[in-house]
Amino acid sequence: MDGLSSSLAVLTAMITPAVLISASGTMILSTSTRLGRVVDRVRSLSDRFQQLADSGSTAEFFEEQRAMLYDQLDKLTSRSRLLQRALTTFYLAVGVFVATSVAIGVVAFSGARGAWIPVATGLIGAFFLFYGSMLLVFEARLALSTTLAEMDFIWRTTKRFVPKELVEQHKTHYVHFRKKSD
Repeated sequence: MDGLSSSLAVLTAMITPAVLISASGTMILSTSTRLGRVVDRVRSLSDRFQQLADSGSTAEFFEEQRAMLYDQLDKLTSRSRLLQRALTTFYLAVGVFVATSVAIGVVAFSGARGAWIPVATGLIGAFFLFYGSMLLVFEARLALSTTLAEMDFIWRTTKRFVPKELVEQHKTHYVHFRKKSD
């Protein structure tokens, strides 16, 4: 029964990295989706920027809109770099967690020699998972800033065409919202 107990202990230990592999896979999936959305947004804004440039417009809001689009594209570039770095980090985490699982099996097979190796690789994998998560936090903050900047632009430009009393009626709500989100 002792052999069965030790085999079960090894298999149980090998399952822990598998759970972390699953967590990393979930992060890979969500990060890939976010990166795809950023790429789609860049393409959309690039098309708008090109249309604006081709129109040769001397419209009242031409410069303001061009500046907003440029700022959005700049922030989206930063977001895509963060997301690519996070995605790479999550892939590294998966690889290290697979190595951890293999190391657990090798250490169990070879005896107690090198028992530190699975612990070290597990900690390295956890570090990669943590670092990738921190990159996503920074990207989320950048995403919020782009959304707020675009909302500010829309608010500034549309209130020029709306009756003054309607702007005043909604101004307090908008200012209250901006203070909460800052």
